[in-house]
Amino acid sequence: MTFSRYIHELPEWPKFHYDRSALTDLLAEVRYHQGKLLGRMNSMGLDEKNLANLNTRLLDIKNTSEIEGDILEKIQIRSSLARRLHMPLESKVKAEKHVDDVVSMILRATSLYNQKLTKEELFKWHSMLFPEGLSGKREIVSGGWRNNPPSDPMQVVSGYHGKVRIHFQAPDSDRLENEITSFLHWFNNVNNVDPVLKSAIAHLWFVTVHPFDDGNGRIARAIGDRLLSLADQSQYRFYSMSTQILKERKEYYSILERTQRGTLDITEWLSWYLACLLRSINYAEKEMLAVDKLATFWKTYAKSDFNNRQIKVLTMLLNEFEGNLTTSKWAKLASTSHDTALRDINDLIERKIIEKIDSGGRSTAYKLLR
Repeated sequence: MTFSRYIHELPEWPKFHYDRSALTDLLAEVRYHQGKLLGRMNSMGLDEKNLANLNTRLLDIKNTSEIEGDILEKIQIRSSLARRLHMPLESKVKAEKHVDDVVSMILRATSLYNQKLTKEELFKWHSMLFPEGLSGKREIVSGGWRNNPPSDPMQVVSGYHGKVRIHFQAPDSDRLENEITSFLHWFNNVNNVDPVLKSAIAHLWFVTVHPFDDGNGRIARAIGDRLLSLADQSQYRFYSMSTQILKERKEYYSILERTQRGTLDITEWLSWYLACLLRSINYAEKEMLAVDKLATFWKTYAKSDFNNRQIKVLTMLLNEFEGNLTTSKWAKLASTSHDTALRDINDLIERKIIEKIDSGGRSTAYKLLR
């Protein structure tokens, strides 16, 4: 039997099929843990619930961008999110416009999960990612389908000149209007597929059509998250699929490439996606203790008159800060002088919020007391 090079070249495309019996137990386990996590989160107080949502979205936005090599600063993402989610305590650090745009796009994609997805909406998301029509220094079509000629096909490649490996070649651009029309009709009208499975199919389908010059992976993951929000029936996000995909990036690209070069039986892709999603939910359950710690801290000190530098560094300390905190690190993180950093630190020591520790080095180090 002879197969076409890519699945979008198959005569039956895009009639995906899969072995439902092979996925039943895994889908049931995902659904069980989804419900368990949502139940626990919904039993929390509103402040704790909002904080968990903010932290999850922060990871989602940071990591979906990092998968594509776009590194965003966490404190800026947190600031942008806090303003949009009405959490003013953490909104005093100004985010750059690019970060604000990415945050706006992700929030828009998932918060409108009950609305139909349209071509115009996809264009809006893309314009938010690339408002200047540039990907790095390369000019691209922003808010519109790519229009590359057949002589210059859209390819996903790795390597360097002379040793380039082609991982995938997308459909010609003259097919895009029909391809997206077919995708959106399925997305908006097929309701007999569990939204978790539909999330996996939509992710694969969209990234295979690859309709934009850049940003296809981020938008595919946003579409997937939109369907996961539908599955949860909630605008709140308590687990991050993009964070787990980043951890498993090598296998993600490997399974994606195998699927796109295979047949329209996508059982293997769906099985990987569900297992990855389950791991992301299990990780989120473990993170609940950290959320409780964050919520308790900010509730305890909600009326404290921290300055912007202290808010910035305390936020970092409460969010997976690596290594020991020293005066020099404080000065660098807060973009201030050594003397000002020391005054900020001594103020927090007097308030019994941080304390000195024996770091084993020449510099004095500090940690949170609670």
